[in-house]
Amino acid sequence: MERRLAAILAADVVGYSRLMEADEEATARTLSAQRDTVEELVTSHNGRVFGGAGDSFIAEFASPVEAVRCAVEIQRGLETHNADLPEDRRMRLRIGINLGDVMIDGDNLLGDGVNIAARLETLADPGGIALAQSVYDQVRKQPGLDCEYLGERDVKNIAEPIMVYRVAAEAGPLRDLEKAPQSSRPMTMAAFVAMLILVTGAAMWLQRSGPAVEVATVENMAYPLPDKPSIAVLPFTNMSGDPEQEYFVDGMTDDLITDLSKVSGLFVVARNSVFVYKGGPVKIATVAEELGVRYVLEGSVRRDGDRVRVNAQLIDATTGGHLWADRYDGDIANIFSVQDAFVGKIVRALEVSLKPDEKEQAARGETNNIEAREAFQKGWEHYLNYTPDENAKAIRYLEEAIGLDPDYGKAYAALTLVYYKGCGWRWNGPLGISTSEAGDKAMYYKLKSEENPSSFGSAAASQINLYFGRFDDALGDAARAIALDPNDPEGYLAMAWSLMTSGNPEASVELVERAVRLNPGYPYHYVFTLGVALIANGDYERAVAVMQDTVDKDERATVLIPPLAAAQALLGRRKEARATLQAWKPEWSPRDLSSFPYSYHFPFEWAPDGNWIMERLKDGLHLAVIPLDVTVPVLITTLANGEIAERREAARSLGLFGPLASEAVPALIDALSNENTYLRSRSIIALGKIGPQAEAAIPNLKALRDDSLVMREATEALERIAGK
Repeated sequence: MERRLAAILAADVVGYSRLMEADEEATARTLSAQRDTVEELVTSHNGRVFGGAGDSFIAEFASPVEAVRCAVEIQRGLETHNADLPEDRRMRLRIGINLGDVMIDGDNLLGDGVNIAARLETLADPGGIALAQSVYDQVRKQPGLDCEYLGERDVKNIAEPIMVYRVAAEAGPLRDLEKAPQSSRPMTMAAFVAMLILVTGAAMWLQRSGPAVEVATVENMAYPLPDKPSIAVLPFTNMSGDPEQEYFVDGMTDDLITDLSKVSGLFVVARNSVFVYKGGPVKIATVAEELGVRYVLEGSVRRDGDRVRVNAQLIDATTGGHLWADRYDGDIANIFSVQDAFVGKIVRALEVSLKPDEKEQAARGETNNIEAREAFQKGWEHYLNYTPDENAKAIRYLEEAIGLDPDYGKAYAALTLVYYKGCGWRWNGPLGISTSEAGDKAMYYKLKSEENPSSFGSAAASQINLYFGRFDDALGDAARAIALDPNDPEGYLAMAWSLMTSGNPEASVELVERAVRLNPGYPYHYVFTLGVALIANGDYERAVAVMQDTVDKDERATVLIPPLAAAQALLGRRKEARATLQAWKPEWSPRDLSSFPYSYHFPFEWAPDGNWIMERLKDGLHLAVIPLDVTVPVLITTLANGEIAERREAARSLGLFGPLASEAVPALIDALSNENTYLRSRSIIALGKIGPQAEAAIPNLKALRDDSLVMREATEALERIAGK
């Protein structure tokens, strides 16, 4: 039979037999009128009644939120009407709602999805609504609803206990109504007509005052939808009541993101971007629009010793419909196979085909040891705080993970990154070792991670290889990371750095933007990569804009300050650049400030063909710290009239200004004829840094290519002027 996911609402009149015995015809008329009203309400909430007899009815809805809202309207109308009647004349419904897989048999629906709803109805209070866990997970953060956990209940013909919740509405709460004997006098038709008016009025009020079911729209997406199924995996909710289980639950979320991201037919948002929604109220439509995805996966985990219960569901945010939902309730030892099964079902629900090697790739570098994964998760949480102290705290847990599983490739790769931060970013102090020792440890863990390779390990390896100047290896690792996991933004960052450090920055901006699209909640090292790439491509305005915005928002992002100051200075905003450095290091003396460009450490080495990018950064820093009264006109005068040492220094300083010193081109051309080799050399270099605006110097520079003392500088200057 064909199957689909549906929210099933089952309702039953309390004391129906007693009412029929008292007045059979009147009760039948009343229930007939009631059914008409219920069907209208169900239809208004995009549902349909497909079954029921006598005192009961069963309806299906595409959305569990709509099912609950419909139930609340029905119960509120009945409660309002009952308030005017004696206790023994009040009519009440019990309602149960479940979200589950159902089989389609013509107009009828069959299966546990329907059966559980019927069992839930028997657990509801008279006048109340009972929800399954799968429904509660969807409605628990809806404004105007209050849900109370009733515990696990065993029900007839259902093998596993059901987790049950009771619902009340914030506006006119559904009270806990005691069971009462039913009247021998049925509700009159006039009274029920009054009830219908009240129910209809309540429905209209709820439509005006309550939030409509929201769906995401393509027009409101922060990013264009990709050309393949796009998905965000929200952090699963820890239902255990034990904060220590957060690491287990977060680890499960991470694993699902990692496994799904290795499917080339999917677009999967990175971990950083979805975890910003952890612990707060979440609207599926908002998440989809902010991250630019169509599908959202959410779920919950309850762990009790060696038992675990996992609920998950996949939602199409553009329709509010559920594509897939599943539950696992069993031994925690099976959790990894359950995750694999979930991934397979999600892939099938999105109509994506796994390539032959993608199932194997999903397991690379991972562990089947639950304790090892929890230890890794604790260490990874520290690392992701991106501070020297937090970086050091990660080591204890990552080493614990390796002790529990010596083949845990992902943990070795994480330690590679931790120790790379120690040497590349000079975060070695909290590690208690030198930068040289940190580099050795990073290389050791890189080699260990390659014994159990993964895309994560390849991205980490690329970084440490760049630190040691192994440019070809770094490029190969970056390409491997992208091939193994096309949804891992770190692979694209690794490729951006590999190209930049080799002197090919043109594609780097696009690669970083690809990483940002995969991880809209990107950390500040993405901005560092983008800022340097923009400087390398001469887009100083945008470089300043993106880096300044991050520096203003994130006090940890100090790595951005030197390139930010350099870009400001290269734009001619020297006073602002100087202030940027002084605000960062207010304790610096003028001497400290002037020497900073010489001591500035960059986290990667540069290949010979990429040295010009580092040179441009250093020029910007020098320009930021030289006295503000040193200007291009002043330097031109010094170049023409100063002592030879002053003239050499003036030529060097003019080169720092780059294109901003275009008015100095005639004076620099004159200096090319000077007999002092150092003055000629520095004048040639300055003309090259001015670039295409120094075109007038081309004949002079061509002539100097025959001068063995300056031929190399002349050749390089001609290439720069030509824009090469």
